[in-house]
Amino acid sequence: MWLAIIISVAITGIWVVQNPEYPIRQGLDLQGGLQVLLEADVPPEQEVTAEQMRTARQIIDQRVNALGVTEPVVQTVDTRRILVELPGLDRPEDAIALIQGTALLEFIDTGPNPLPEGMCVRTTLNIGPSPCEILPDGEMTEEPPTFETIMTGSGLLSAQASATQFGETYVSFLLDSEAGAIFGEFTAANQGNFLTIVLDKQVISSPRINSIITSEGSITGNFTVEEAQRLALQLRFGSLPVPLEIQSVRQVGATLGDLTIQSSVRAGVIGLIIVLLFMLTYYRLPGLLADVALILYAVLNFAVYMALPVTLTLPAITGFLLSTGMAVDANILVFERMKEELRKGASLRESIVTGFARAWSSIRDSNIATLVVCFILWGFGRNFGASAVQGFALTLAIGISLSLFTAVIVTRTFVRIIMGRAYEWIEARPWLLGI
Repeated sequence: MWLAIIISVAITGIWVVQNPEYPIRQGLDLQGGLQVLLEADVPPEQEVTAEQMRTARQIIDQRVNALGVTEPVVQTVDTRRILVELPGLDRPEDAIALIQGTALLEFIDTGPNPLPEGMCVRTTLNIGPSPCEILPDGEMTEEPPTFETIMTGSGLLSAQASATQFGETYVSFLLDSEAGAIFGEFTAANQGNFLTIVLDKQVISSPRINSIITSEGSITGNFTVEEAQRLALQLRFGSLPVPLEIQSVRQVGATLGDLTIQSSVRAGVIGLIIVLLFMLTYYRLPGLLADVALILYAVLNFAVYMALPVTLTLPAITGFLLSTGMAVDANILVFERMKEELRKGASLRESIVTGFARAWSSIRDSNIATLVVCFILWGFGRNFGASAVQGFALTLAIGISLSLFTAVIVTRTFVRIIMGRAYEWIEARPWLLGI
């Protein structure tokens, strides 16, 4: 049974690695990308608290990740600025557009009149001119109409794009109790009218009120799937504790040159070959079987990186290489236990069973301890914006999990099938076991 599972997993891994639909994503240090600097858009004398900036950073991080950007760098630079670094994107303008929508999300009463998407408005929460009233040269546009704000985006608990059984796309949302009471009262008195949604004083949708909404509702329209997903993102992450404006946007090159990358890859390949040769030379036949398992381990790692996907940075590659060493270490524990039993006079069959049984507790405990450390590092990186730490923890955790499969199950299956069919022949040739 295990052999069939191993073959199926190996075929799947090879298929993913060779499939162009699953490319390897490189981090900012390997391929460059987009760098956006945001600053709190408040008067210099107005205090911006550390809690406000921390919350704003977390929301922006959620926005970027919701776009499918893996392992972005989103960190506070000082008390008023946030730096966003995004690895190479197919459409970087999408990320910029989403980050730019950093002001207040509002639901406004527009009565019987829907407003066109993109229209600039004033609201009763307006303080000074609306951002979309100011032209690039600093001049003001024609003064837009003013509408009453019914509720802000802070009352939204969740929003997501969905589809009916007939393929019509819509956006469903959930309100907290306070917002539900406000919405219930307003929608009951204004059925048939329009409740327009604006972000940064710019209309993003203008749906008609068709029913009373107290806790959950939906926004319908002629949405494409992409438009519905974008609206859901704007609803979920549209409200920030402090308004932010984009100070600069620039493309950045890779911090590691092509020569450095090639040298790192070459060093990794040479190191892997040395490990394979060591296992083969020192442990002979068991080492050869472990080498096959180790090659499968490397293939499965890259298959997981491509399928998730995981963005490869230099720290992430370090995590992979470290986990590779631990995968080999598990095999060494098993084989050394086998040698001890053989030297005591046990048969080869008994030595194989005992070797795996006695090594398992050590392998299990060390890997669990490492996974706990990975979890702590991943949480640290997520809370403090240290994405390099996150990337290291993620690839190390993936490698540790896969090594339990390849170093224990795969190697054990190979040993029992290959060596189990020729116990007496191998026992007569102890040099095959490195003894």
